[in-house]
Amino acid sequence: MRGVARSGYVLNLGAVAYREAWDLQRSITSAVSQRALPDTVLLLEHPPVVTLGRRTEPGELHIPLGAQVEIVETDRGGKSTYHGPGQLVCYPIFDLTRHGQDVKKYCRDLEEALIRTMAPFGIAATRIEGLTGIWLERPPRKIASIGIHISKWVSTHGYALNVDLDPAPFTEWITACGIEDAQFTTIARELGRPVSVEEVRPHALAALAEVFERPTQRAAVSK
Repeated sequence: MRGVARSGYVLNLGAVAYREAWDLQRSITSAVSQRALPDTVLLLEHPPVVTLGRRTEPGELHIPLGAQVEIVETDRGGKSTYHGPGQLVCYPIFDLTRHGQDVKKYCRDLEEALIRTMAPFGIAATRIEGLTGIWLERPPRKIASIGIHISKWVSTHGYALNVDLDPAPFTEWITACGIEDAQFTTIARELGRPVSVEEVRPHALAALAEVFERPTQRAAVSK
């Protein structure tokens, strides 16, 4: 068993409102930056929410009146994106002084973790030069989004992997990630069968542990 400085915690939180999860991230960030907590990963789902990154432009939003969706401005990088039930959201709160203090490498490592998460399902996910997130090719269709924030070398936000949800809001409500005419897909759509977030979660956790070389401990959560 490695010491706590070489291990990390995982919180499987289930469904959590976006603002509540953001508040939790900030609380944990403070503890991680002070070395009171090791690297910590939050795995969860959000109720329908459109989040706006720092580079979001006004013309990206075309949400219909009466749509049951929250809109939240955030401090993460990137543009607008959508979260909803059936999407695995992962927020790694990592002290990057333990990971090389290299933001570009950290983003590439998140991409690699996503690619490895989908490999056991036979999905050949990949990067596409010039585009953010993780994609499937021929035709290009996006299956995961990445947006992060770094403060005092501690990361917040992370990635969202489309497991089994209606991708229509990505194109009907917003210009997702600022990409006109982008196509979106899900693990379930690619496999042609229902897939639960619970089925994907162990693979996501294993991929993070491999890529970041951090053993993890599940922490108890009371809600």
